[in-house]
Amino acid sequence: MSELVNELKKEHDILVTVLNEVKEIGISSQEGKDKLSAAKNGLLAHLKKEDEQLYPKLRVAATSNEQLQRTLDHFLREMEEISSFAIEFFGKYESGGEGVEFIRDFGKLIGGLRGRIRREENILYPEYDKLFP
Repeated sequence: MSELVNELKKEHDILVTVLNEVKEIGISSQEGKDKLSAAKNGLLAHLKKEDEQLYPKLRVAATSNEQLQRTLDHFLREMEEISSFAIEFFGKYESGGEGVEFIRDFGKLIGGLRGRIRREENILYPEYDKLFP
């Protein structure tokens, strides 16, 4: 496994752990708000790393690999949806929140991120490792 993929997987683990802590604590306390802020910052840093280090190499490789290009196009569309919702979620709840609406929105966020993480780790990262060992 490449060093980059190893780092990205570790960041996935940390992000899921912090979001689970947010779920346990809630966001009505300062600790919960701080955890939510840490999750937001971790997610943004992770996305930046992917944008700067992972995707550029895959895009170059995709110029001669139609299947890889389709995969990247799919991942890009999917990430736009997830990122849009995540930004909306963090903006809406950064100063607190509770109740059914928070639980519903949090479930949608964590579900979307977990699915995305699974697909990245099962599809995209192995492709990267195959091309850039």
